[in-house]
Amino acid sequence: MSSETAATVEPQTPWSTPRAIRIRTTSVVALSAAFAVVVVLFTGVAGIDGWAITFMGLSIVVVLARTSRAGSKERKDALMRVIITSAAVTAFAPWLSIFGSVILKGYLGIRPNFFSQDMRTTTPDDFLEFGGALHAIVGSLLMVLIASAITLPLGILSGVYLTEVRGRLTFLVRFVVQSMSGVPSIVAGLFIYTTWVTATESFSAFAGALALAVLMLPTVARTAEEVLKLVPEDLRAAGYALGARQWRTAFMVVIPTVRSGLTTAAILGVARVIGETAPLLLTSLSNSALRFHPFDGPIASLPTYVFGYLQIGTEYAIARAWTGSLVLLAIVFVLFTLARRFGGKDKR
Repeated sequence: MSSETAATVEPQTPWSTPRAIRIRTTSVVALSAAFAVVVVLFTGVAGIDGWAITFMGLSIVVVLARTSRAGSKERKDALMRVIITSAAVTAFAPWLSIFGSVILKGYLGIRPNFFSQDMRTTTPDDFLEFGGALHAIVGSLLMVLIASAITLPLGILSGVYLTEVRGRLTFLVRFVVQSMSGVPSIVAGLFIYTTWVTATESFSAFAGALALAVLMLPTVARTAEEVLKLVPEDLRAAGYALGARQWRTAFMVVIPTVRSGLTTAAILGVARVIGETAPLLLTSLSNSALRFHPFDGPIASLPTYVFGYLQIGTEYAIARAWTGSLVLLAIVFVLFTLARRFGGKDKR
């Protein structure tokens, strides 16, 4: 065989779906989606949820009509393919509805002053050109930063203890971490309220950060444990063979190997708590002025900002709440994007 002939040989992929079948499936889904839009516009079916149900039903009807003369195997295969695709689109529709509602109702308040001014001299009923949410954004970032500084060392050390040390308290530590994962956020806020707020007689950003740390710790600890379990035992044995002690192997070999995974654990922990509202209502409350001191009385955050202005109920107050929701959603989206970015394989 010549080199030219060998160069043209391509690997076969018999498991892949043929292009013709993919085109037919896509066309059925697209036509069903278009007809579902027409049904929603001209009938009493309500909103995007009604569109999703109509879309799935039409997809099944169309594929049954198209495969009425086909064999039983081909008909079942086409039916299951369209059902799975339609179910995936239907499951995605409610999330898309939420995301679309936040964007459509929140973009009206996206103005430069929203990110550069606070509400110290502005009332909730003022026009959107006045005031902003700078104090809430700074308050959220300040509390999350303090919570991360408390939680990340404890969470990573917990993961190291569970995977590397494996001492007598391993079962107890794992049980406590798993139990904390199911603690309601309001309980975490109530715990900090009774132990810190009542003792200091003051709401503060530090109290809010403590409540967020309680909720953030199990996420970081469990993720760190699972990441550290991925390190091969041969790598640890190589460190011991070179004469390194256990602690030196753990901190100089094991942890650097999975630093991208530990970064993901940190980002997921932050994304887990940045939108919490209930614990902050009991620990940091809210405020309309910009503050940087973590112990200088009540401080605003984006969740409490949204909650407070939504309760007021006036037109501009609700518009500010929707804009705060959009900014909070964007922050969470960025955090999860970073988690996927840093959670990939380390090229080194």
